[in-house]
Amino acid sequence: MSTGTAVWTGQWAADHLGVTLTGSPELPRLLGLAVRENDKRAHLLVSNVLGKYVPQRPHIVHQTGLALGRRVLALLGEAAARAVVLGYAEAAAGLGQCVADGLGRAPYLHSTRRPVPSVPPVARFEEEHSHAAHHLLLPADPELLAGGGPLVLVDDELSTGNTLLNTVRALHTRYPRDHYVVAALADLRGPLDRARLTACAAELGARVDVLALAAGEVRVPPDVLTRGAHLVRRYGTAAPPHPPAPRRGAVSRVDLGWPPELPDGARHGFTPGHRTRLEAALPGMVNRLGSALPPGARRVLVLGCEELMYAPLRLAAALDAEADGIEVYFSSTTRSPALALDDPGYPLHTRIAFPTHDNPLDGAGERYAYNVAPSAHGMRRFDAIAVVVDSAGDTPRLTAPDGLLARLAAHTDRLLVAAIPSYVPEPQNHPHRHSTFPRQYNPNGRTGTMPCEPLRGPAFSSYAPDEVGWLLKDLSEVALEQPIEEREEAVQNGAHYAESLPVEYQPSAEYRRLFRTALARSARRLARAVGIVTETVLSERSPAPVLVSLARAGTPVGVLMRRWAQQAHGLELAHYTVSIVRGRGIDTTALRWIAQRHDPSDVVFVDGWTGKGAICRELRAALAPFRQMGFDPRLAVLADPGSCVDTFGTREDFLIPSACLNSTVTGLVSRTVLRPDLIGPGEFHGAKFYRELAEADVSGVFVDTVTKCFGDVVDTVATEVKEARAQDRIPTWAGWAAVEQISAEYGIGEANLVKPGVGEATRVLLRRVPWRILVHRGAGPELDHVRLLADQRGVLVEEVDDVLGPYRCVGLVHPRFTAGAIGADGRAVVRG
Repeated sequence: MSTGTAVWTGQWAADHLGVTLTGSPELPRLLGLAVRENDKRAHLLVSNVLGKYVPQRPHIVHQTGLALGRRVLALLGEAAARAVVLGYAEAAAGLGQCVADGLGRAPYLHSTRRPVPSVPPVARFEEEHSHAAHHLLLPADPELLAGGGPLVLVDDELSTGNTLLNTVRALHTRYPRDHYVVAALADLRGPLDRARLTACAAELGARVDVLALAAGEVRVPPDVLTRGAHLVRRYGTAAPPHPPAPRRGAVSRVDLGWPPELPDGARHGFTPGHRTRLEAALPGMVNRLGSALPPGARRVLVLGCEELMYAPLRLAAALDAEADGIEVYFSSTTRSPALALDDPGYPLHTRIAFPTHDNPLDGAGERYAYNVAPSAHGMRRFDAIAVVVDSAGDTPRLTAPDGLLARLAAHTDRLLVAAIPSYVPEPQNHPHRHSTFPRQYNPNGRTGTMPCEPLRGPAFSSYAPDEVGWLLKDLSEVALEQPIEEREEAVQNGAHYAESLPVEYQPSAEYRRLFRTALARSARRLARAVGIVTETVLSERSPAPVLVSLARAGTPVGVLMRRWAQQAHGLELAHYTVSIVRGRGIDTTALRWIAQRHDPSDVVFVDGWTGKGAICRELRAALAPFRQMGFDPRLAVLADPGSCVDTFGTREDFLIPSACLNSTVTGLVSRTVLRPDLIGPGEFHGAKFYRELAEADVSGVFVDTVTKCFGDVVDTVATEVKEARAQDRIPTWAGWAAVEQISAEYGIGEANLVKPGVGEATRVLLRRVPWRILVHRGAGPELDHVRLLADQRGVLVEEVDDVLGPYRCVGLVHPRFTAGAIGADGRAVVRG
C-alpha cells in the first residue's frame, strides 16, 4: 500500500506475511499491520488513532471518535435523540464512548470480559478470531437496551463482520428493533462478508447501516498462519527474555478526587448525566495530576488499563490542553499478544509484558504495553508515565517485582499511579436500587428536563423573541442573591462565584443620567465597532454565522451584530446565548444542542470585551474536546483592549454603556448559575429573569440607540474593514503584562483580583468589594460613572501615569480575605 514518501507501518508485515491491504487513501494513516501471536489469525491491524497499541496525542484520539459520531448523527437525524451506543471491549471501549460524545445525548455501554457476580449478563456473544473471544453485556439496568431507537455498534475495524453478526443476532432476540448502525474506523470486509450482513438484516427485518472513516480489503495467502508462526518463532525468540526491571523512576500515588458514584467507565452503562459530571470534575482532577508531574517534564504518557480507556483519555486530553510546553500522549495496555520489532515499517517497536493485575475472576495470563519503552526507530523516552487503573485492578500483582509498575519504572523518570474507584451497581433485587435507565429513556437524566427550544422573550428576558434564544434553565423563583460583602468573602475563601448571585444594583437617578449621557456620546463609536466586528465575521469566519453570545455581557453585542447583518445584508442570523463559567468551562449541553441544529463550523462565539483574556483561555480549553465537531474557539468581541483576540471592533478601552448596569441593560437576565443541587445532569446552566425590574429596564434603549447610528457609519466601516491588515490583528496579550505589573506594584499577588478595562472596573464597583480604582491621569468625562460609583461606595480613585498599559481604567478587588491587611501606604500586605 502506497503512503507517498513516508514508510507505511504495515509494510514489513505485509511483505513477510504476503498480506495485501487495498482501499481508501486514508487507510495507511489510520492503520499499520503487525504479526499476531495467535493460531486463529496471523495479522493484527494496528490503529494509529485509537490509543491502544500506538501512543497518540489524546485530542486526535477523541476527535477521531467525535468525527465518527458526527457521521452517525448526520445519518440518524432526529432519531439520534433515541439512540443507544454499544462499543466492543477492549480496543473499542474508549472509541465507542467518543462516538457517543459525538451524538451528544446518547447513553453508552461497552461489552466486557470481566464477569461481575452481582450483575447478570443480558447477552453473550463471541469474537472468534480474538485472543479473548468471550464478550458479556452487563448494563446496570437491562432496560438501557430495551428502547425502540437505533442501536449504534462501534468497533475499531470490521475485518469479517462476524462479531457484528453475532452481536446483532444475540441482541435482536431479546431487544428487537428496526434500525442498527455500525460505525468503525475502517471497514475491511470482502464482498462475501458484506453479503452476509445484508442477508442477516433481511432475515431480521431490520435496517443495518455501516459507516466508516475509511474502507478497503485485506487479502491473505492460504499459508498465512504458517508464515505468521514462523515469524513469531524467528523474531520473537531473537529478543532477549524480559529481565526483572530495575526501579529507576520514582513511583507516586495521585488522588484524583474522582467524584463519588461516578462510573469509572461504561462497563455497566454511562449516561449523559454521568458525562456532565465527569466534564465538571475534569479541571480539578487534572490540576492534581499535573501538580504531581516532575519539574521539566516535556513528554508525558497517560496509560489506561485494558477496558479502562475513556477516563484516562479525557484526563490526558485535559492535561494536554492545560499543561504549557508538555507533549501529552495517551495509550492503554492490552491482552493481545503480538510480535514487537524495531523497524520503521512496523508499528510495534517495543513490548512490555507483565502478569495480569485485573479482577481474579477475569483469569490469569499475560498483558502487554506496546511502544511505551523507547526504541532506536522513533520511540522516544517519556519523562513521566501516569498509570490510570480502576480499583479492581489495583491489586498486589500491579506492584509485584515483575508487575506493570516495575516494568514501566525502568523507562521513565517519574511513575504516577491514579486509582479510580471501580463502579459496581447494586444487585437488581437490592431494596434501595433505583433504575438508572428508565424504559422510556430521558436523555437529560432523572433530575431535570432539557427544553426542546431555548427560552425567549417576553416570557424570559425583555428582548424580542427573534433577537436571542437563551440556552438556560429558568431559576427565577429560586433565592440566589447574597449581599456583596458576604458573597465576596465566600468567593475569596473557596466558594465558586457561579454558585450565587450578587444583589442587583439599583442605580440612583444621577447614575441613570450618566448612563444616558454616556450612551448618547458613544453610540456612533459603538455602531462603528459593531459594524467592523460583524463585517470581519462575515468575510473571514462564515457568510451565514450562527452567533453564540456568552452570557451575559455578550448578549447585547450579539443582538447588535444580528441587527447589523440584517440591515446591511438582509441576513437573518440565528443568535443564542450560552453560559461559560471561569474554572468550570462552557455549557456542554448547550453546545450539543447547537451542534444538533447547526453546522458547528458556522458558530461564532461573541462577548462584549476582553480584560485579561481569562474567558478567551477558558473558551479555548472548554472547546478542545469539541474541536473535531468543528467549533472554532476564537472569540469575537466588540472591544479588545487586552489584545487577546483577532476578531474585534476596536482595541480602544472606552466605555461600552452595557457595562454600566447589570440585568437592566442585558434583557433583565442575571448572570449564570451553576450549582449541582439546581442544575441536574443534561440541563442547561441556570439564570434568573428579573421581571420585577421592568420599569428600570434600558436593554431596548441601548440596542435601539446604537442601531439608529448604523446608517451613519456604514461607509466608514466598509473602508476600515477593507484597509485592515491581518498583522495588525494578531493578539499580543499586551494587557496581561500590564496586569502582572499592577499586581506586583500593588502587592496583590493574585491576578484574578485585578480587573482591567473600563468595563471590568465598572463591574468591580457593581458586583464585588472594590479596594481602589486606577485611572489615567487627566481622564475625561467618559469615566464620570466610575467616579460616581466609587464615591457612592467610598472607594479611592487613584490617578496614575504609566502603569495601566493599554487600559484607561483598572479596578482592584479588595484583597483582605486572601491577601491580608492593608498597609499604611495603601498597598496590600501579603501574608507569608
